[in-house]
Amino acid sequence: MRYACLVLLGTMGLLALPVRAADDDPHEWLERMSESLSSRNYTGVFTHTTRRQSETMRIVHRVGKGASTERLVSLDGSGREIVRTAEEVHVYLPDRRVVLVEPRSDGGVLLEVLPEPGPELDALYELQIMDGHKLLGRDVRVLDIRPRDAFRYGYRLWLDAESAMPLRTVVVDGAGRPVELINFTQLEMPRHIDARATEPSMNASGFQWVRNARRRPAPPPSAVVWRPMNLPPGFHLVANRRQVVPGIEQPVQHLIFSDGIASISVFIEPARPQGTAPPESSSVGSANAFTTVVHGRVVTAVGEVPLETVRDVARSVAPATLPTTTRTSPANVGPAPAADGLALTPR
Repeated sequence: MRYACLVLLGTMGLLALPVRAADDDPHEWLERMSESLSSRNYTGVFTHTTRRQSETMRIVHRVGKGASTERLVSLDGSGREIVRTAEEVHVYLPDRRVVLVEPRSDGGVLLEVLPEPGPELDALYELQIMDGHKLLGRDVRVLDIRPRDAFRYGYRLWLDAESAMPLRTVVVDGAGRPVELINFTQLEMPRHIDARATEPSMNASGFQWVRNARRRPAPPPSAVVWRPMNLPPGFHLVANRRQVVPGIEQPVQHLIFSDGIASISVFIEPARPQGTAPPESSSVGSANAFTTVVHGRVVTAVGEVPLETVRDVARSVAPATLPTTTRTSPANVGPAPAADGLALTPR
């Protein structure tokens, strides 16, 4: 379960963070980007680069009747294909003859979160807009989103000056080092895309279909009997689900917390009969996961935040009868430095 979450987050969560906005108001540029991502059709080719690997993918994103569908195809030989229907995400792995199925819970590859500018966001991030060099022959503005503490990553986005679509996005750590990069080498925004363009291109007959999590109706708030007791500032509960996971008899509790840009998922399941496993962590790009056992529960926290953040959140899970605390920022940590001089991303 943790690996599937990391693959989806690492490949698809990065870019999420349209009448022309005031050139020097970063909040208006953020609103324009959100509007453009939620309402435009687009097709293109982008490279997804982490510290460990790089992959080139083709994307088709279609908006119609108030909903979006999407198809991504790996161009680097694996043939991996990701299709987002109205309800589910299908990950086709032809080399393994397997299709992984996850319930869909977001608006698409470039639309994981729609940030809302305001005092709450300003308390967590510092926003700045700057001029940038042309990309893909287009004028761009560079939007910096710098965290005010060490609990989350920073972002630098190169936005098309006309449409506010992100042409390049870099996630940076607290020292301004690149953690993950998505860079478009081709991008078109047609008014119409045929619905067949978002259908899978491969014949999956004979493939094994693995449904990693079947969603059950969300329990009422009083049913959230386990939760993290020590959350970073600004993170609030935005979703509470129960999911059936293969190999686990009882439903897994799934909590999602967001600060308006970053999100953290927490999975809480009964202790496994084979005994207590040691804590473990894993990373794919800016997506980190940490699994441990606390109070007789197996807890996995995963999100596009530093590993230390998901580790501390997972370790703080306890019965909800205990009081919740909000962490304070380390006294010696200020806004993350800008990503100037990044080898991957010249301005």
